[in-house]
Amino acid sequence: MATTASGRPPGHIRLTSHSGGSAAPSITWGAPTAEARGPVIATTTDRAHRNVVGTHSGSYSVYRALAVAAGALSREHRADLTNTSPTDIVGPHPQWSDPKSIVSIDPWGATIAESFPELLARGYDIRPTIAITKAHVILPEIAEAIASGRLHPDGEVLLPTGAALVTKAAVEPVWWLPGVAERFGCTETELRRVLFEETGGMYPELVTRSDLEVFLPPIGGQTVYIFGDPTKLSDPGTELTARVHDECNGSDVFGSDICTCRPYLTHAIEECIQGVQRGGVGLVAYSRKEGRALGEVTKFLVYNARKRQEGGDTADQYFARTECVAGVQDMRFQELMPDVLHWLGITKIDRLVSMSNMKYDAITGSGISVGERVDIPMELIPADARVEIDAKMAAGYFTSGAVPTTDDLRQVKGRGLSG
Repeated sequence: MATTASGRPPGHIRLTSHSGGSAAPSITWGAPTAEARGPVIATTTDRAHRNVVGTHSGSYSVYRALAVAAGALSREHRADLTNTSPTDIVGPHPQWSDPKSIVSIDPWGATIAESFPELLARGYDIRPTIAITKAHVILPEIAEAIASGRLHPDGEVLLPTGAALVTKAAVEPVWWLPGVAERFGCTETELRRVLFEETGGMYPELVTRSDLEVFLPPIGGQTVYIFGDPTKLSDPGTELTARVHDECNGSDVFGSDICTCRPYLTHAIEECIQGVQRGGVGLVAYSRKEGRALGEVTKFLVYNARKRQEGGDTADQYFARTECVAGVQDMRFQELMPDVLHWLGITKIDRLVSMSNMKYDAITGSGISVGERVDIPMELIPADARVEIDAKMAAGYFTSGAVPTTDDLRQVKGRGLSG
């Protein structure tokens, strides 16, 4: 019989929309132990073991499909997890057994081998959704801070080369649908239907398998950078400096001057290093939500609309131009953001390096207290980003200075078409 590059008969399609999971372990979200909670099993060739909707690796699951279709990857491949265990142990923390605290990640996702040895020995394909490692972070802004005397290498968190020593964790999204629906104030049925319809029917199990409560969505995850001792994150007696940062590829990577994203990110890293050197710990949580989760194409369209409108780019029209193109000002919806903080056991943040009212409200609303809020120094704001920062301050962003008035906003203009 002829086969495809992936090794299967060309006409054989396995449907999973109405059945399967007869031998799947159950998931009890918010259970006090990994064994009681149960494993997350998605990307497996044994259909009877699947107990969630979706597949691992978020948006990269599509590349996995391409690799299988091209014959470069066997569907039967099992990851060899030898020596892949976390460099640092996180938790368990009390929030892990509170289904109200964590609904969008698997708190046990980094310790698969330790949490489910018997199921792995019986052939269940259980894969990590979190990986923890060590790294050096090297940024020219940190080298400049050393040269100017703002930072001083100590050989522990900051090397003379300008490299900062960090523990970092990659975290994939794992959504417990009942909890996600509650966060957004809708019914689980409504959430499932809209997710199904707005993804072009990609996951029919969302509407046909109400018994499967966990969904691995095809979206980007987040990376956590920890400066100092990770075990101190959950210690209320240790000063914590933190920033929750949403991806901005143009600024974060390529240094575009139309927004404050990279300057604020590097400023937060500098603050984290200083915090560790005072005896504290620092944290930067970096989420893949490009262009306020509107996407980069939409973001660039908005740039053009802002710059080409009558009167040019002005702060008073900043949000209006986004809404004209996207239909909404912002789709980041910070309701799920605090989950990663709860995974780390955080109960308070002493210094939150953020001006965002949405982030602050989500963090404090989840039960985490915030002491000081640190805004970006004005000298770090690029000239073409004044439009953005003034518009945001007028809309409710925190500032230690004066809040811009309507007249102020009309006078704040961008320079030319850039970004």
